[in-house]
Amino acid sequence: MRYYPCQIGDRAEGGQIMKVGIIGATGWLGGALGAALLNKRIIDQGDLYVLNRRGAGSDYFGHQPHWAKDVSDLAEASDVIVVSVRPEDWPALNLNARGKLVISFMAAVPCDVLGRSGGRIVRAMPNAAAEVGTSYTPWFATMDVNAQDRIWVGTLLDALGQQEPLSVEAHLDVLTAVSGAGPAYPAMLAATMKAFLIGHGLASGVAERAALNVVREGGRLVGPDPQALVDRFVAYNGTTAAALREMNDQGVITGLKSGMEAGVAKTRGGG
Repeated sequence: MRYYPCQIGDRAEGGQIMKVGIIGATGWLGGALGAALLNKRIIDQGDLYVLNRRGAGSDYFGHQPHWAKDVSDLAEASDVIVVSVRPEDWPALNLNARGKLVISFMAAVPCDVLGRSGGRIVRAMPNAAAEVGTSYTPWFATMDVNAQDRIWVGTLLDALGQQEPLSVEAHLDVLTAVSGAGPAYPAMLAATMKAFLIGHGLASGVAERAALNVVREGGRLVGPDPQALVDRFVAYNGTTAAALREMNDQGVITGLKSGMEAGVAKTRGGG
């Protein structure tokens, strides 16, 4: 879904070039966004302000953006402020974003808390696939986020892959525990399969290639209705059907749902 008729580097209403600041600019998600914006030429390096705990570096993914001295310096220079730090680090930022658009990549920090910064608030949840430009990123905006703001949000998040606006903030918490997990669940499945094969005497390399093929290539065959594919295998009544039935009987599906519920609870401040 694309909203933008122009790039951020183009002039906005009134002739102003939008300046973007990223707090946590060398972390997993902040770094992926910064690199994508510059490498895809969505924004000029002179319009990007970055900040991390370690301080200014000599190179930023082959570019030379502005290294902010501190949070206040970045906020003052930026029109759009992206916050990509751990939730527990949010209070210490003491961000004053009055008059700014703030896009948070943090789980477990709701809009009412973010709003105390004085900014217009968007919560977004990319996943680790942002690193390769294939993230699915849902986002929620508060009522004071205007149409132009939404253009900027769409532009920024499209740089990471696919983005989708939500109308209910609580839905972002649920998606954080699902799409926000990125490769974690497939990785657990692959690790379990690999360990199973090794346990049956297969060489580690063979086990690894077989397990990764299931997750990487098998996943490419899953269409819009995953349950229909499961039902086809069950109806065929072969070895895969026997495995699927036993997994269901052993509570695998229930365990998966319980795990995701635990993720939602953590996002909402529980767990």
